[in-house]
Amino acid sequence: MLNHIDKKNRPTMVDISSKEITKRSATATAKIIFPEVVKDRFRDGDLQTKKGPVIDTAIIAGTMAVKKTHDLIPFCHPLNINACHITIEPDDNQDFIITCEVDIEHKTGVEMEALTGVSVAALTVYDMCKSLSHEIVISDISLQRKTGGKTDIG
Repeated sequence: MLNHIDKKNRPTMVDISSKEITKRSATATAKIIFPEVVKDRFRDGDLQTKKGPVIDTAIIAGTMAVKKTHDLIPFCHPLNINACHITIEPDDNQDFIITCEVDIEHKTGVEMEALTGVSVAALTVYDMCKSLSHEIVISDISLQRKTGGKTDIG
């Protein structure tokens, strides 16, 4: 049964009024694969472009996106986020791994918020680095962990 469809087969927001408030969390990740021309600019744990500090800007953008997920995705409930932590770290190949962890006490989960956070952070990195190369690849956006609610994942 689709829970975003009403009895008349019309789209609707899920009614969460009868659900219990529980602690819920979600972690999502994304990978950004850089061509060598961009990797050559990565120094001392940061990447600077004409637009400014890439990692710090992407963390801010991702956090803002987490708080605005309900404005971007139909039928997502507006949520008061308890915590949002975004990290952007280079892997062994000097590509970026973005992780977004979101915590809440609510009647609904925060998977979409975590996924939106890593997606917008990744898009921000792309935007800030596209003057260096358009061969940047955003990949592997996925939910790694979800706790609270009916089922736990990861």
